[in-house]
Amino acid sequence: MSTFEEEIIRHCSPTLAGIKTGNLFSYSFDDHDQLINQITNWNNTLNTRGVYFERLKTNRNRVLLYVYRKNRLNCDLSCPKVERFLNKIGYPTGDLESCLAFLSERIHDSADFPHEIGLFLSYPFEDVEGFIQNEGKNCKHCGYWKVYCNANEKIKLFSKYKKCATKYYQCLLKGSSIIRLTVAA
Repeated sequence: MSTFEEEIIRHCSPTLAGIKTGNLFSYSFDDHDQLINQITNWNNTLNTRGVYFERLKTNRNRVLLYVYRKNRLNCDLSCPKVERFLNKIGYPTGDLESCLAFLSERIHDSADFPHEIGLFLSYPFEDVEGFIQNEGKNCKHCGYWKVYCNANEKIKLFSKYKKCATKYYQCLLKGSSIIRLTVAA
């Protein structure tokens, strides 16, 4: 089994590097109190660099963690078309913590991820909208998300994310710490 730190690097390197607003990952745990302590410790360590950890869903021995850059997320969600879209489905867009709590509720209440989750993960609005309108079909490319607009640009971006994750994982294996790998906001 991989360590919590390895999972953070594997799934969240683009966010740690400051090239993506947020990433999600699912993590299995044995001890709930230990998990809470780990999340608290990582928040205490990385919040000063602009990175935050949020539990979106916890089951008996699995947690869905959202690792994000607060300033970038505020900026992403304040885009007028994003804000209108989220307001239409009930998000309290004026307050980030309330927005995240609402997202968590939507995840709990749904068998699938709510489609708007992409807006919390740096997916372009046009691709989120395209996914919803096309019911997940007819995409131009499938990578980190289904692409409906500007496929060549997104393919380059996906390559950048993959290179970042590979490089960060190699650095971790060579002894670099997550704090050292996390770009300050």
